[in-house]
Amino acid sequence: MRRSLVFKGFLALDVELNSMENTAKSVEQLENECAKLQQQVTELSVKLSWYEEQFRLSQQRRFGSSSEQTHPDQLNIFNEAEVDTKPAQPEPTIEEVTYKRKKQKGHREEQLKGLPVETIDYYLSPEEQVCSCGGPLHEMSTKVRQEIKVIPAQVSVVKHVQHVYACRRCEQENITLFSLNLCL
Repeated sequence: MRRSLVFKGFLALDVELNSMENTAKSVEQLENECAKLQQQVTELSVKLSWYEEQFRLSQQRRFGSSSEQTHPDQLNIFNEAEVDTKPAQPEPTIEEVTYKRKKQKGHREEQLKGLPVETIDYYLSPEEQVCSCGGPLHEMSTKVRQEIKVIPAQVSVVKHVQHVYACRRCEQENITLFSLNLCL
């Protein structure tokens, strides 16, 4: 009986030693895990505060005052040089013109009066003086366009006269087929 008791006691002692070593290891592991968790908590709290600040700023931008007002103390940051220096002379006032000049009309004819005039007439050929309805076209009016032609040491006026045609039958029946505009 003694043997078995001694043997049982040795096993019990061995189990106690093993459990104490395991306990010491588990305490170290728990302390390491606790330190890691505390570090993770501090990192997460820093992230949380950053996100809360970003959210607050976005809400301020979104729902804040819509006018572009700045805090009065912030304006002094940029005026340091102006505050330190005192102006030697007052700034000159700018005068505004309160009247409007009228454009002078009719001077072109006076300026072109003494220049030689070259006239170019544009007529429709007799084949083209037929309306789309089949009736003949007659000369209704003229359109005049003037250009200034400058040749070195010589200036002249080129007058382009475009003859406008109409059909008497279409005029009487008030038919408008198309507009023929020949500008050369």
